[in-house]
Amino acid sequence: MKYQTLKIENEKQITYITIANPPVNALSIITLQELEKAIDVAVEDSETKVIVITGEGKFFSAGANIKEFSAIETSQVGMEYGQYGQFVFNKIEQSSKPVIAMINGASLGGGLELAMASHIRIAAESAKLGLPELILGFIPGFGGTQRLTQLVGREKAMKLILTSDAIDGGEAARIGLVLKSVPLEELEVTVSSLAEKISAKSLLGIRATLIAINGGISHGQEQGFLLESELFGNLFTSEDSREGLQAFKEKRSPVFKNH
Repeated sequence: MKYQTLKIENEKQITYITIANPPVNALSIITLQELEKAIDVAVEDSETKVIVITGEGKFFSAGANIKEFSAIETSQVGMEYGQYGQFVFNKIEQSSKPVIAMINGASLGGGLELAMASHIRIAAESAKLGLPELILGFIPGFGGTQRLTQLVGREKAMKLILTSDAIDGGEAARIGLVLKSVPLEELEVTVSSLAEKISAKSLLGIRATLIAINGGISHGQEQGFLLESELFGNLFTSEDSREGLQAFKEKRSPVFKNH
């Protein structure tokens, strides 16, 4: 499939989705629609185990397209606009394959909301991350108020949103907004190494892990325990679990076939 604002690469069971919408990789409606489609394609692709999202050039994404903001004249249209962004990012968060945000540069507004919807975030030390919507008279609308609070706690989330301050990758790692930060020149190899390590696992186990964790977050710990035990039990009948046990006994790396 051809995309106007995305570039797609597939390598070593990893799908790389690069936002290429210069000058700042804005999340226009077209970009959001293409992200939705690209995620669907990657999830359905039997050769893909991990998805990596990044930005082209110096920006991860500077957020929503301000020109599109200016064209919205009613609260109903504004609400629907926000709900669509939430829908796309919820799809990423609920994906059955892990999504890693490789934050190469400025990740602001909707760009940070996109990163927060990903399962793992690794940032360049020099990257700037923030939710500056209040400067424009708005609030984050693609899930930012909720996900930032879940990730860093209420007090830090309120401070970052109310001040519109941007922080660098190192500070983002310190407060738990990203998993880690590395020098920009090490970012790609760091993320690729992590993605390849994950992709060596059985897709069945990868999917079960995401379903169990997301289920517990969405429905509470007790339901999470029940879901975990069900998924755990189901894996006993898989060929991959038998291969994993046999490989352990033979002291070799398993060769998973994802069934």
